[in-house]
Amino acid sequence: MEEFLKIMDRLLAEDGCPWDRVQTHESLRRYLIEESYEVIDAIDNGNDEGLCEELGDVLLQVVFHSKLAEKEGKFTFDDVVRGVSHKMITRHPHVFADGSAKNPDEVLYNWDEIKKKEKGYKSDTDALKSIPKSLPALMRAEKLVSKGNKLTGEKPDADELIGEIISCLSEIKAAEKGEKDKNMENIGKILMDIVKISNIFKINPEFALTNQSEKFITNLRRF
Repeated sequence: MEEFLKIMDRLLAEDGCPWDRVQTHESLRRYLIEESYEVIDAIDNGNDEGLCEELGDVLLQVVFHSKLAEKEGKFTFDDVVRGVSHKMITRHPHVFADGSAKNPDEVLYNWDEIKKKEKGYKSDTDALKSIPKSLPALMRAEKLVSKGNKLTGEKPDADELIGEIISCLSEIKAAEKGEKDKNMENIGKILMDIVKISNIFKINPEFALTNQSEKFITNLRRF
């Protein structure tokens, strides 16, 4: 790790790499997203060699951002490691302290409760607002529904949700071509209800749509 940090220092030096030296947190944003998705792709394909490589590319992005922040006097890579190490200890009191967690659900519950205290959330809705808007819409909706159900204790009914979807589809069918805003709202409701149904059956909607996208490609190949 020390050698890798020295490599980044060399690249960002005055006589280092012209491309690396002009990068910012904003310009690197797309690469962190792309590399993260390439990690997922390697996992989905069972490609261990590819996974090893892509994890290295994600690590590069973490180090790159840390080194840029260090140059600005904001924080260092050591601060990043120290912070996440502290988080792992405080969020696992059942391992590092006298806390208790008998199953994965209790672990997640404790994690959320500790996070609320650490972040100083004043209400349950603060936890929902903390879910990044920059997430893909389907992924963000899944997180909102999952957290929302835990906060309210509600157990949505699949039949009722299906009824709502049918009602929205009927409105879309009856709508005039110029009623774009109304159709957009109904399509949004349908998508959110599908996410809620996915949550009921413990199906990740992102993965479900990804699988159907691949089938869509396969079907097109027949033509």
